Amino acid sequence: MENEIITPAICYGEILWDVLPDGPQPGGAPLNVAYHLNKLGVQTSLVSKIGKDTNGQKLENLLDDWGIKKHLLQTDTEHPTSQVIAKMNNGNEVSYEIIFPVAWDFIGDSKNIIDCLRPSTYFVFGSLASRNDVSRRTLMELLESDAIKVFDINLRPPFVTRDLLGELLHKADIVKFNQAELEMVQSFFRGSFGKESEQIGFIQEHFNVPEIIVTKGEFGASYYKNDKAYHAAGREVKVKDTIGSGDSFLAAFIAGHYHGVSPENLLKNAIAMGGFIATKKGGCPDYKIKEYQDFINYMF
Repeated sequence: MENEIITPAICYGEILWDVLPDGPQPGGAPLNVAYHLNKLGVQTSLVSKIGKDTNGQKLENLLDDWGIKKHLLQTDTEHPTSQVIAKMNNGNEVSYEIIFPVAWDFIGDSKNIIDCLRPSTYFVFGSLASRNDVSRRTLMELLESDAIKVFDINLRPPFVTRDLLGELLHKADIVKFNQAELEMVQSFFRGSFGKESEQIGFIQEHFNVPEIIVTKGEFGASYYKNDKAYHAAGREVKVKDTIGSGDSFLAAFIAGHYHGVSPENLLKNAIAMGGFIATKKGGCPDYKIKEYQDFINYMF
């Protein structure tokens, strides 16, 4: 039966069209992560909701084309498929107008999803999918499972509160921050540490998070696992846009984690993936795995 499909990874949350100045691109962090995980040989299912409309049908067709499992994708007859109006700012940074309410604000059917979660499943989620009580309630039920819970902070004001963030952090096994998010989150919880290692220690102690990743753009990333820390430098690349770069980093990290890659190489592979995708247009560009492998050699 379809609902018995078990995949190593499940991504939960928003699936949408990024409406860019030069045309729409498929997006949403869960979709981006699922796309790259699949490319890296980790079969992934997507939990989201689309509208019964043309935009939804186009996204569904893409999932088929990309081989992403859609047995947990839901359809909403009342709310439209999500669109995000993206604007490019100076330095290729992107700002977003995230329209509300849309179909993925109403993800339900937690029982069917829980049946697909195993203790070895990487369950990937962010904070944005909790902006509406329906999808938030479903997420909270799923976070009671024994899956490996991977929290990509992805703060999008005003859609996150201190209480919600605390609840999500308490449930997470692996958390990914960028530097700005790490600063913001520790100050949310009255931390006042200046050094990254102290900020990490504060969050690990406060929320009992075993593994934390901090991304730093061209300066690389750090990976804190229990009481050990790993660091790798990046290098400057010719950026097309930064859309989905952090999502591709996370996908490569999870793929390495799943395959038992050493922490040092896991970090380097993830940094290279983030840089590689920044050289391309959009969050889900077409590429061959050999291109990515060549890029790892170029970076390191």
